[in-house]
Amino acid sequence: MVGAGVRRGRAWAGARAGVVAGTGMMLACLGLAGVTGALTPALGSLSRNLGTALATETPLAPEAEGPPTRITLGPGGRDVRLWGDLNDGAAERLRRLLDANPGVTRLHLTSDGGLVDEGAAIGELVAERGLSTYVPDYCVSACTLAFVRGRERIILADSRLGFHAPYEPGAFGAMIPVDASEERGRYLAAGLEPAFVDQALATPSRDIWIPDADRLRAAGAVTRVVDPGALPDSTLDDDDSLGGARAAALRAVDLLAAFAAHRPGVLDGIAARYREGYRQGRSESDGLDLLRAGAADAMRAAFAGADDATVAALGRLVLDALGLGGGEAACRAIGQDGDLLTASEALPDGRGAARMRVLLDRALAGPAGPAAVARPPAHALDCAGLRGHLAGLLARGDTLHLREALLGRAARRLEASALPGEP
Repeated sequence: MVGAGVRRGRAWAGARAGVVAGTGMMLACLGLAGVTGALTPALGSLSRNLGTALATETPLAPEAEGPPTRITLGPGGRDVRLWGDLNDGAAERLRRLLDANPGVTRLHLTSDGGLVDEGAAIGELVAERGLSTYVPDYCVSACTLAFVRGRERIILADSRLGFHAPYEPGAFGAMIPVDASEERGRYLAAGLEPAFVDQALATPSRDIWIPDADRLRAAGAVTRVVDPGALPDSTLDDDDSLGGARAAALRAVDLLAAFAAHRPGVLDGIAARYREGYRQGRSESDGLDLLRAGAADAMRAAFAGADDATVAALGRLVLDALGLGGGEAACRAIGQDGDLLTASEALPDGRGAARMRVLLDRALAGPAGPAAVARPPAHALDCAGLRGHLAGLLARGDTLHLREALLGRAARRLEASALPGEP
């Protein structure tokens, strides 16, 4: 197997060679020669990322048996999602699902490897059925044997394909090198560049080579690189429960952690709407937009019930964000649409997010705000005019109109009730 697998028995990711405390330490300790680019996906880590998967899972003995591969039919019956180690029976399960659903055209792959025979058998199914393959986050080792058989081989710019030499498991966790001619033949038959295959199979079993998207395309391993709005979201393929959606929301928007701590019902409402979008087949970028909009609405509602001192501090944060010259689009989002999430992200080095978290904690510790908060009314002020308007309100201590300018008219007229999404 290439990468995280063996010819027989339980696959063991080559990158799981030891217990490490985090992604950075993992890379240093394991000496991942040839790794290019960051391991974190785009879109605020909405998808599970390879660094987290390999750094936080407990290393297993090569002969240990992992959980069954998760194979599910996606919304609309056109996509199949495969997640997890490629263990015994995965290819046969996939065959049965494809037989029952002849409209499937694409296989999503998220796996850190497994059994070579299973990876090769899945690849045969892919080629036999004329399926396209898609990696939304990572596909390592034996998984790549399946991926390269796709009619189209699609990744995101931040997706990771990982390669290394095959091995047999030995005593005490040893990885015994084996002849790689079968794997070499499969890669070459799929049309991969010989020099690329040589480098992939020359990478030691305990290391991993992750080429960048340009190298993958040049070698013929990948045929298309798409943006996150092109295909259905795969973020919840491994866990589409409310808990899985909640975890994805927290990865995507860090500030939602304040609601997890103080008003978990709000977070659950946002996560439930995101999960419904996933189940409807929305794209990852659509899902992120939904999460951000939900977070922005919840933040405005939280601050609508805050005391005057907290609203004044929020006004100073927004004024600082407007002063950074992020362009008219950012200015409009912050000053006219009341997008406090964008305001928190405008300040460099995470300072805005840190300040916003403190203010959110203060706001959420008090009474719940209005059930609905209108966005501030549109007006003709440019960025300079908006800054001047907010600065004047702050200088005069006019919290009533500052609250309206930041949070909308509803913030001064609605009675206290519940936050959006809260029962």
